[in-house]
Parts: sequence; structure tokens; C-alpha cells
Amino acid sequence: MSGQPNTRLNDLFGLAGWSKGELARLVNRQAAAMGHPQLATDTSRVRRWIDMGEIPRDPVPRVLAALFTERLGRVVTIEDLGLVRHGRTGKRQGGGVLEHQGPDGVPWAPERTAAVLTEFTGMDLMLNRRGLVGAGAALAAGSALSNAMHDWLHTDPALAADAPRFTDPLHADPAGFDRYEAAPIGSQEIEELERSVEVFRAWDASRGGGLQRKAVVGQLNEVGGMLAYRHPDHLQRRLWGVAANLAVLAGWMSHDVGLEPTAQKYFVIAAHAAREGGDRPRAGEALSRAARQKIHLGAADEALDLMKLAKSGSGEEVLPRTKAMLYTIEAWAQASLGKGQAMRRTLGEAEDLFVSDKGDVPPPSWMQMFDEADLHGMQALAYRTLAEHEPGAAVIAQRHAKEALELRAGGRDRSKIFDNLSMASACFIADDPEQADRYARLALSSMGANSSHRTWDRLREMYRLTGQYAGYPKIEDLRQEIKLALPRVGGKKMKA
Repeated sequence: MSGQPNTRLNDLFGLAGWSKGELARLVNRQAAAMGHPQLATDTSRVRRWIDMGEIPRDPVPRVLAALFTERLGRVVTIEDLGLVRHGRTGKRQGGGVLEHQGPDGVPWAPERTAAVLTEFTGMDLMLNRRGLVGAGAALAAGSALSNAMHDWLHTDPALAADAPRFTDPLHADPAGFDRYEAAPIGSQEIEELERSVEVFRAWDASRGGGLQRKAVVGQLNEVGGMLAYRHPDHLQRRLWGVAANLAVLAGWMSHDVGLEPTAQKYFVIAAHAAREGGDRPRAGEALSRAARQKIHLGAADEALDLMKLAKSGSGEEVLPRTKAMLYTIEAWAQASLGKGQAMRRTLGEAEDLFVSDKGDVPPPSWMQMFDEADLHGMQALAYRTLAEHEPGAAVIAQRHAKEALELRAGGRDRSKIFDNLSMASACFIADDPEQADRYARLALSSMGANSSHRTWDRLREMYRLTGQYAGYPKIEDLRQEIKLALPRVGGKKMKA
């Protein structure tokens, strides 16, 4: 017992709206349903948890996580509740001490990674199964993430701590779910898991994240259970790689359908998994996804904090093409802030890096999607974004968008939608409504077969640019079609 109030638990308790007595009764009822009928919690115990910082023994933290998850309609983990006993510490920049914390952006002890992964995915699956969808949590600030993770990402973990032992007091079973029976697996099973990642990745690129998100989360949950068994080092590293790839996909798919706090936690879990597997470039790429999410949500300054960490934390082994990809994201953030000179310099470095990659070292599977078309697509997006501050940049955005569309391979339907929207937006800014209308309709015609909410967000951005051409009959028709096509929220048409 710390003697200090548990502010995390207190905040979530306030959001849930229970009384202390009501929570005590719910804990006893839920514990019995989870196979612990002997538990007898009362109001005074709940008060000690909240007001005195007492951490109850297992299974109470898992029971509370399940209750809060269902009540709030979003994933709530043991770490979110402040109910993890911190037995390990690390060094903080400046000589202080940093406790390992939960998946909301701050590192946890290495042996917690598999347990956190399994717990979080289990909670996410519970929300899916019961039809609950929520995004009521706030995203951690980019500066908070990068500051907390800086030293952690720049040190190499000991592979001996790759997975929790069952005797480890920090190990947490997924609340409310059957425990995965840990058993050894071989290289053939891991190859099958790696192939499944490629299938999920291709589906996401083509159809968006909504339709396969639950399958990816379920697969990641299974892998978390596999990591509880201590395999030989070479297999354990590959299994961590599968976990990192699946976590990035789960995060990207969550972002694609607007589950932003859930997405951010998956990106952080992915960074942890990649680091546990010794793949620092993958950890950096996972954090760059969180940066892209921040830019999309209008927090470009926080994205720059994350990109600084993603670039420095990727290590010396990062390939030039991977560096190029990281630079394009940084350039997009700079463009969002109207920093045209910095953006042009960063894109120039990205181009040089991309060209310098001779291809003599095969890129990792997670980089194979970033090709020349993607390079032009990101340049188009950056210049189109800068055009809001410098209209003259719209012409350059058109050139890159056209290149991207010509180079796009089959199966990249979502990227083509984004390219068409970048082109249409740039044409509107460049006072070319005729060409803008053509590309806008190409994007609109493809959206019905795609589950990506982000495409609708970009469509709304483009719609705003049509206002000055509302008197043009063709553009007025386009505006009406967009209004009719925009998805409903809460039973009402969204205002465009």
C-alpha cells in the first residue's frame, strides 16, 4: 500500500459512475463468473484501492479490468487502472528513476510485454464480441510518448526476458478469457504465422481496416499466448517479429476505423514487441505510425516529437529506403505546420535516400509496401498539405499524385483513393475545377468498396475546397453526391 491515492483508478471510477458499494458487489459477481466464488470484496476494500493506493491481489485487478472495459466501452487494462506492482525501475534522462508503466505510452518491464499484449487484445476482442465500440480515452501526447520511451528504445533488451514465466508475479492472464495453453512451436508454424501477416496486410491495403481488424486482433492474442512459452532464441525472435507486425496492423486498422486510443496502444505494443525481438528499425517504424496518426488528427507538432524518436531509435541497421519512408512522414508533419522550407529539405533527403538504396539487401516484409508509388504519394500529400499555406505548392502536388497513380500496383485500392483525393484537392487549390471534379469522382466511386474511415476524412477535407466553386453546375452536382455519400453517425447525416 503506497498510502497515496490511485489517481488512475479514481479517474476511471468517476467515469464509470458507480458507488464504491456497487463496485464491490460487481467485483464479487464478476469474480464468481470467472471461477473465483470465494472472493468477498466490500466497500472498505474499494475505498483502500482508490484512496490509499492499495493494490489488490490476483484475480481482482483482472476482474476490475473486465468490469471497466465493459462499462466504458473501450479497452481498459490493469496498467490503465494503476494496479501493477512495479518491481523494476530504469534510468530516466537526467539521472532520475523511471518506473515501468502501462501501454498508454510509457515502457513497462520487459517480462510484461507478452502479458500486456495478451491482456489488451483479449479486452479488445471482448468489446468486439459484445458489440461495444468506444473511443472515450484520450491519446497520450506525442512528447509524453517520446520522452518516456527515449532511453528505453535506445537500449537493447536481454532476450532472456523475452516472455513472462508462469511463476512471475507480474504475469497477468487475459481477463475474462480462457487462458492459452502455452506450448512449443517450430519454424513451420512460425512460417505459417508470417504468411498470415502478409494476407492480412494485403487485405488491409486493398479494402481498408474495418473488415479484418477482429481477425488480426485474434491472431495477435494467440501469438501473445505462444510467447508465454520460452522457445530457442532464434524462434523467439521470429515470434516477437510476428507479434510486432500484427500489432502494427491492428493499430493501423484501428486508426483506419477511428478507434484512435486503441490504435495508439497497439503502436506502442508493436514497438515493445519489435524491441524484444531485437528489431529496432521495426520499433521505429511502429512509432512512425503513431506519428502519422497524430498528423491525421491535427497534432503535427506532437508527430514531430515522435518522428525524432522513431528516426534515432531505429538504430544503425536501418536501410536507406526505410529512412526515406521516415523522412516523408516528417515532411508531412512539417507541411501541416506550414514549414515549407523544412519540408522541401526533408523530402529532398527522402528522395536521395530512396535512390541510394541499391536493393542488394532484401527489405523486411513490413517495408515492401513502400515503393516508388508510395514515395510519390507521400510527396503529393505533403505538397498538397503545404498548399493550404503556400498555394503555389499545389502544382507540385499534382505532379507527384499523377506519378503515384501511374505507378500504383494492383491491390492498393485505398492508396489510389488517397492519391485521387490529393490530386483533386491540389487541382481545386490551383483553380482547375474541371480536372478536380474528374479525380474527385474517381475517388468517390471507389469508396463504397472500402471500409477506411480515413478516406472519408480526406474527402471532407476536399469537400471544404469545393465551396468557392459552388456556383459551377458540375461542382454543385459533385457536392450533392458527396453529401449523400458521407456515412451516417448516430443515425444522422454528417455535416460536410
